[in-house]
Amino acid sequence: MSNKWNSNLTPEQNYILKEEGTEPPGSSHLNQEKREGDYYCAGCGVKLFSSTMKYESGSGWPSFFSSLPDVFETKTDTHIGYERTEYHCKKCGGHHGHIFDDGPEPTGKRFCNNGLCLVFKPKKQ
Repeated sequence: MSNKWNSNLTPEQNYILKEEGTEPPGSSHLNQEKREGDYYCAGCGVKLFSSTMKYESGSGWPSFFSSLPDVFETKTDTHIGYERTEYHCKKCGGHHGHIFDDGPEPTGKRFCNNGLCLVFKPKKQ
């Protein structure tokens, strides 16, 4: 795991990525993002998701049914009184969100990601 963090992170991004915080539901501009492109870790810049993996979950956070291979590590989180699977960027250790088993096919998974932890780069036309 790299200790090199993006030096331009906002206090909110630092809180979520480094202290396992959560942004308010519905607050991310990425909820409405529909363009083709890729999503990168705001903490270190590694590519995490493709726009083809994104879907509208209705949860209030950007959601993906899969991630790129080998980009996350998981752990069990019991902060709210029951077990959830939390995921972190494998390169920098930044907290991104939780994985739930209520997503669409083909995986049935929902990577519920804090939008502030992502940088979207649209596909070049």
